[in-house]
Order: sequence, then C-alpha cells, then structure tokens
Amino acid sequence: IQGEDNSYEFIIKYRSCRRQARECSGEADHHEGMSSDDELTPTEVTEFQKSKDNVLEDSRKIFEDVHADFCDIRKILLKFQEWKEKFPDSYCDAYISFCLPKLLNPLIRVQLINWNPLEQNFTELEEMSWFRAIEEFSDGKNIPEAK
Repeated sequence: IQGEDNSYEFIIKYRSCRRQARECSGEADHHEGMSSDDELTPTEVTEFQKSKDNVLEDSRKIFEDVHADFCDIRKILLKFQEWKEKFPDSYCDAYISFCLPKLLNPLIRVQLINWNPLEQNFTELEEMSWFRAIEEFSDGKNIPEAK
C-alpha cells in the first residue's frame, strides 16, 4: 500500500509540474481533462517490455511437445475435412461444428498473444493463416496441405 501512496504522490507532483510548464510556456489551448496521466515512466516501460518478452517466450514453448499434426490448425481441419467426406453421417452426428471452436481456441489464442490491433502496422485477422484455414473449411472448400 505504501507503493500506492508514492505512486499517487508522483502523479500529483507530475501534474503540477506539467501545469507550471504550460503556464510558463503560455500554452493557451490546454483543456482540463484532455491530458493523460497514463504515461509510463521509463522504468515501467522497461518492466513491461521484459514481462511481455517473458510471456512471448513462454508461449513459444506451449506446444513444443505436441506432434505437428495436432498443433497446426490447417492440419487439424484437414483431418476433419477427410472425416466429413468419408463418413458424413458420423461427422454430422458428432456435432463437430459445435466442437471445433473449443478445440481450436487454445491454438488461436497462442497465435494472438502478440497481436495488437492498436499498433500502426498490425496484421488484420483476415490475413492470418489460421483465419484463412477456418474460412476455407467453413466454406466447404478443400483445404490445401500446409507447405
């Protein structure tokens, strides 16, 4: 709790320094409530980046002991496509369309860990390989093998 008090005091001090700097510079277009106290200190930025890097490193290890046929969305959907074509009644009776979202969820989430739609050059969801594979499967097209 003491850290919270120091943080609060820092914000108050930071606000007053910014206000004094605005008054000295004669900045007249400032509107109260339009500035942000969400700016991070360099230490916080460094800690965040280190934490983010650790999460990304750990995420790469999640499926390292899983056979490639079971951690690649395209390959998984190819197996379901084969089942659908060879045994349509069994496939339909198994309600696969309800199971696939739960089955693919962990694989998709791992791929989205580093995705940030607020970045300037982010990849659109529709451009991601897992999205295209699911879209092709949903459209009933034959899913080509991954290269």
